[in-house]
Amino acid sequence: MENRSLREFISKSIDEDLGDGDHSSLACIPVDAMGKAQLNIKEEGILAGVEIAVKVFSVIDETLKCEIFLKDGSHIKPGDIAFIVSGRQQSILKAERVVLNIMQRMSGIATNTDRYVTLVAGLKTKILDTRKTTPGFRFFEKEAVRIGGGMNHRMGLFDMIMLKDNHIRYAGGIKTAIKKTREYLKGNNRKLKIEIEAGNIDDVKEILAIGGVDRIMLDNFSIKDTITAIKLINGRYETESSGGITYDTVRAYAECGVDFISVGALTHHIKSLDMSLKAI
Repeated sequence: MENRSLREFISKSIDEDLGDGDHSSLACIPVDAMGKAQLNIKEEGILAGVEIAVKVFSVIDETLKCEIFLKDGSHIKPGDIAFIVSGRQQSILKAERVVLNIMQRMSGIATNTDRYVTLVAGLKTKILDTRKTTPGFRFFEKEAVRIGGGMNHRMGLFDMIMLKDNHIRYAGGIKTAIKKTREYLKGNNRKLKIEIEAGNIDDVKEILAIGGVDRIMLDNFSIKDTITAIKLINGRYETESSGGITYDTVRAYAECGVDFISVGALTHHIKSLDMSLKAI
């Protein structure tokens, strides 16, 4: 996300929370009162969102200063202190909830991603996120995946061709979908990778006969069919397993030899990590 877009998002988040004023702080805290607050870690996991938090503080009050003790990607445990922010007390209180909302969710995603990545350690398979993200919050969620050791699949509909089952149905079949896509890219002078979804072994065979793609997604394949598909593809195209893959099954799919495993649960089945911003 560009700095301008990031600042706009932060500003909107602050406006959503602030409205016409933080009347709780205005009522009992002098405008010139100075203070400090520390980010307390209350749960084990992977820390994410520190750099974003610094930007939030800066947007609210550029005079706020942060002393950072733990960086994004750090393994954290209860009792750790991630940073101390100092400056106007009213400004710290304005930033508190926005910072926590961002950091708790990002850290939950990074922690979840780290668990999947650890489960496939030693194998070639990379863990990917999906577009199953919170509207307006995608950049932060995908950044959290990266911090947790995963890879970003695509940011949106604009940076990769992904021919899923509905595209294939609407286009009139696998062959037509690939043919029209390649014509579209050539006609519009676009260089985008093409990934196509296969729903069964017959789809894989048809895609292989047609060619003209960069990656084949094996959607909701069993372990047995995944092994068969990998043998058929034989390294000619990148391969990706997707569809309901969990902690319990991710290693088995990776051992089939797929290049990527995409997990929607990285970003949409999330428990935020517990932390608090406390005055000191």
